[in-house]
Amino acid sequence: QVQVVESGGGSLQAGGSLRLSCTASGFRLMDYSTGWFLQAPGNDREGITCIHGNGDTINYADSVKGRLTITRDNGKNTMYLQMNSLKPEDTAMYYCVLYRTVYCSDVWRQTAYAAYWGQGTQVTVSS
Repeated sequence: QVQVVESGGGSLQAGGSLRLSCTASGFRLMDYSTGWFLQAPGNDREGITCIHGNGDTINYADSVKGRLTITRDNGKNTMYLQMNSLKPEDTAMYYCVLYRTVYCSDVWRQTAYAAYWGQGTQVTVSS
C-alpha cells in the first residue's frame, strides 16, 4: 500500500528554522518524483518543490527559493524539507506528495498531478 506520512511541523517565531520529514512506504522514493505542497489559511494548495526520482533535478517555486531545501535519504526512504528564515506568511499546512512519473512534469505545481498525498503537518510562524 502506497503511503506518505509527514512529521515535524510545529509553532515557532519568525526567523526560525524547521525540518519536515516525509516517510514513504509501498514504493521507493528513487522511482518517482516527489514533492511538497502547502495550503495557507483561506488559500488553495500550491506546489512549492519537486524532486526527480533520480534526485538530480529539483524545482522550487519562486516564493520559497533560497529559504527551503528539499533533500532525500534513499536508505531511509524519507524525504525532508528544510525551512529557514521562516516568516508568518509561511504559516500553512504542508503536504508531502508522490507524482506518477519519475520526472517532475511541467505542471508539478498543480494539485491534479499529485497522485498520493500525506495527511499534512501544520507549521505556524508567529511574528
